Amino acid sequence: MADIYRPSLRLRPSEQRFILLLGDLIASAGAMFIALYVWYQFSLAREIERLVERGFNVDRAERVATAIIDLKTPAWFYLLPLVWLLLMVDSYEIHTASNWRKTLRSIAVAPLVGLLGYSLIFTINQDPNSLPRIGIGAFLVLASLLTLIWRGIYIRLYTSSGFMRRVIIVGAGKAGHSLADIYRKISPPPFLLIGYIDDDLKKQGKSYHGFAVLGESKKLLDIVEDYHVSDIVVAISGEIKGETFQTILDAQEKGVEIARMPIMYEEMTQRVPVEHLESDWVIRSFVDQVRISGMYELFKRLMDVVGGLVGSLIFLLILPFSALAIIVESGFPVFYSQERLGKGGRIFKIYKFRSMKQNAEEDGEVKLATIDDPRVTRVGEFLRRTRLDEMPQFISVLTGEMSLVGPRAERPELVAQFQKQIPFYRARLLVKPGLTGWAQINYGYVATVKETVVKLEYDLYYIKHRTLNMDFTIVLRTIGTVLRRTGR
Repeated sequence: MADIYRPSLRLRPSEQRFILLLGDLIASAGAMFIALYVWYQFSLAREIERLVERGFNVDRAERVATAIIDLKTPAWFYLLPLVWLLLMVDSYEIHTASNWRKTLRSIAVAPLVGLLGYSLIFTINQDPNSLPRIGIGAFLVLASLLTLIWRGIYIRLYTSSGFMRRVIIVGAGKAGHSLADIYRKISPPPFLLIGYIDDDLKKQGKSYHGFAVLGESKKLLDIVEDYHVSDIVVAISGEIKGETFQTILDAQEKGVEIARMPIMYEEMTQRVPVEHLESDWVIRSFVDQVRISGMYELFKRLMDVVGGLVGSLIFLLILPFSALAIIVESGFPVFYSQERLGKGGRIFKIYKFRSMKQNAEEDGEVKLATIDDPRVTRVGEFLRRTRLDEMPQFISVLTGEMSLVGPRAERPELVAQFQKQIPFYRARLLVKPGLTGWAQINYGYVATVKETVVKLEYDLYYIKHRTLNMDFTIVLRTIGTVLRRTGR
């Protein structure tokens, strides 16, 4: 049997993100050099105009201006490509990058945020001449255009079937159905899903979520060759028959990539499939596989201290205005406190600006906040959307009870309730709770157990994959959420 066909470019999400980052860096570096040229030409034209007004003829004015123009480019100007990458941080999630509408939104927001930041610096800077308006303006426009062109090329390649992986799922049970269901909701699709393989004779010829069961595992190699399959996802709960296992190994030897269902689920959703995990998953994931280094913990704490100091300063600056608005609308108190569970289940108190009416839980029953919650005041709605209601928690970050990034700190009563209904729920307590987090930036309010499961999946994904780079990205995306006033 000939070697099985594989696409020439079969890239994993991490590799796709690297290509995106590299393309954006090249585009922004090109924009920087063109902006320098535009800035020079503008300065030259202005100097020629000034000399002509003084009586020089045009030819002489050009020669003199060319000789005397010396752009003193500040060193920070050469860092603009890196600043652009930070402004585009929201767009490096693969599903966002492959969607034209979301890509256009990211490219539209980035220069606006950059212009806002530049305006702020220009206003407080003592020497406005050190901030070249023409250079910055040209860079933002050119970076937007070049990035838009590059992203158009990327989307065209990403959605081209010739460059996409061709995937088949082994197992047409609950786990396989979950993958197919998620696949159908992603647009554009991250790969081409061909169908299922299953040994259950009752499933042969049937379709689930629009994908057919193509045959039994003994025909796997023939099906892989006939459909040019590049990847096999094993979605079998429990033991795998020896013959099936050997056939999968044979396909791997011929160049097909093999992945387990939970891994593919994480790749597609950036969540952990809580309902499809084995009982020892926590041990394998957080003890055997994930060993967080002491250096990570040290630098994360350093980031918490720096962020806590900056956040506390901002908190003190907005305190008088926020307090006055709350008092005028709904009276005292300005703050409210609640007991929450921290790392290892330790109880601590958090403080927030009060965003709900007094006695929001008059009956003493613990209730989850919901979208358009009638208990939220008008001032409270603004504070929540801008995340300003969370500002007092920077004190908890400084004291070490919380971190800048981590799962949301939850109330003991709700933890006790959810851990009875949701597997692995208490695993959230393996790390410090965070002021922001992977679940917070990817999911909104939860009002049902099913929605709480989804948020837990995001939390466990973060705990499993956390790095300084991921923490930093979450912080930057949170800042973007605050600036867009889309907090929840």
